[in-house]
Amino acid sequence: MAVYEGARPRGFGLPLAGRPGPAAVDETLERSDGRARRRVRVVAPRRISRLGTALGGIVVLFLVGFLWLAQSVRVSATSYDIVRLASQHDRFDALARDLKSDLSRLGGQPAIRKLALDAGLGQLDAPIVLPAR
Repeated sequence: MAVYEGARPRGFGLPLAGRPGPAAVDETLERSDGRARRRVRVVAPRRISRLGTALGGIVVLFLVGFLWLAQSVRVSATSYDIVRLASQHDRFDALARDLKSDLSRLGGQPAIRKLALDAGLGQLDAPIVLPAR
């Protein structure tokens, strides 16, 4: 395999993690009187990394998806609770109607007489009338 000067590995347009960023440039500037020189370090402006942008986009999409899923679960749990409470309400309503019908049936005279006979109570004899003195 031949290596050519200036050849670089091909990528997909994304910078590699180990690759250094833009290098600083050292320049010498001369004062207006021409005597002193001073070294100034000028740093090239950095570009926004495509990899960072892609990762940020993925994180944002994941968070939006997670929030959507949490809201969906909350809505389905709420609708499940509504159905459960409606079913329980219907059961209690049927039980109340059943108890009302039992009370109206057992509150009449024939039902009371039958319950008394079943409990061992007998029919009363004819009343005894005492003459007044």
